[in-house]
Amino acid sequence: MPRQVAKERDALMQGTLDLLILRILLLGEEHGQGIAREIQDRSKDSLIIDHGSLYPALQRLEDRGWIKGAWGISSNNRRARFYSLTAAGQRQFSAEADRWNRLVESIARVMGPELAGS
Repeated sequence: MPRQVAKERDALMQGTLDLLILRILLLGEEHGQGIAREIQDRSKDSLIIDHGSLYPALQRLEDRGWIKGAWGISSNNRRARFYSLTAAGQRQFSAEADRWNRLVESIARVMGPELAGS
């Protein structure tokens, strides 16, 4: 895969993961493993987020000021970092969700129903 294509793919994947994390945190505060589990559950096990992708994404979002983290105790009585959406994160989610929905609609128009049975 050419270097530029790989770079764009990574940016798309990273942006998509960021969007998914922001979406889950829109529902309320959650720890990392809970975020991953919620994404997996909502996707009916189609999307499984590994720790090697999740925790750098959480750090990136926190560095950008879109989420904030605080230490707490999880339901299984373990110390965990809980994340919540900031006002900036809510604005970012709204902008990214609009962009994502336009992209999905555009792709759906190109794919068209005539290709659904192919």
